[in-house]
Amino acid sequence: MRAAVIVTTYNRPDALAAVLAGYSEQTDLDFELLVADDGSTDDTRALIAERANATPFKLHHVWQVDRGFRPGAARNRAAAATTAATPYLIFVDGDCVPAPDFVNRHKHLAATGYFLSGNRVLLSPDFTRRVLADKTPLHRWRAPRWMRHWVTRDVNRLLPLMHLPDGAFRQRHATQWQGVKTCNLSLWRNDFVRVNGFDENYSGWGLEDSDLAIRLIHAGVLHKSARFATPVFHLWHRESDRSQLPENQKRLDEIIASDRIEARLGLNQYA
Repeated sequence: MRAAVIVTTYNRPDALAAVLAGYSEQTDLDFELLVADDGSTDDTRALIAERANATPFKLHHVWQVDRGFRPGAARNRAAAATTAATPYLIFVDGDCVPAPDFVNRHKHLAATGYFLSGNRVLLSPDFTRRVLADKTPLHRWRAPRWMRHWVTRDVNRLLPLMHLPDGAFRQRHATQWQGVKTCNLSLWRNDFVRVNGFDENYSGWGLEDSDLAIRLIHAGVLHKSARFATPVFHLWHRESDRSQLPENQKRLDEIIASDRIEARLGLNQYA
C-alpha cells in the first residue's frame, strides 16, 4: 500500500532537515512526501530543492501565502495534491522526527473504517538546540541511548518507545477524540475526502485536529490507537499564540453537539 506523508512546516528549515533525514531512512520507502508549507521564506524552499534529488522518495513542496497560522489550510492543499494512487495519508509535523519504522507501522495498523493516532516523546529546549546544531540523527537511536537522555531529563518520557503489536485493545476507545493530534495521525484518503478535510474556519492555534477526529467519528470512521507503535520525537518550540482558542472552542463545542461530518471550509475548495 502506497502512502502520502504530509509534513507541515513554517520557517524552521533546521528542524525540517532533521525530519526529512528520518524519512530518508525508513524501513518502508513506498511513500511520497509532501511538505505542507504555511508560508515559509526562501530558506525552506532552498532546503527542499536541495533534498529533492537526494531523497529515496518523491518530495513535493506545497506552499501557501503567509497569512498567519493556518496549518489546516496547508494540510488540505497538500492532501489535494495527492491522487488515488496514494490511498493512505499520514499527517505529521515538521518538528517531529520519525522512528525508522514509523511509516511501516502506520501501514501495518491501518484498518478499514478507522483512523490512527499515535504519541510522541518531547525533547527539552536545550537538548533540541544541541540536536539541531550537531545534526544528531535521532532516528538512528535505540532504547539504551534514549534511556540515558531520559535520566538527564533531555526527554520527558520513554513509554512511547515501547512496542506493542496490533490487537483488539487498540479499538477499545473507538469513539474517543480527546488526545488526537495531527503531529502523528493517519487515515484513508477516501475518508479524509468524505469529511472534506480540515475545517479552515479554525484560526490560529488549536482544536482543528479535534474537530477532524469528531467529524470522522460522526461519519462512522472510528479511532484506533497507534500508541506504543509509531512514536515521533518532538523537537522543542516556543508555544504558539493561543489568543484564538476561545473562538475555536466555540466551534468545537458546536461540532460536538451536532452530527455534521463535513468541514464548512475545507478540502473541496482545492479540487
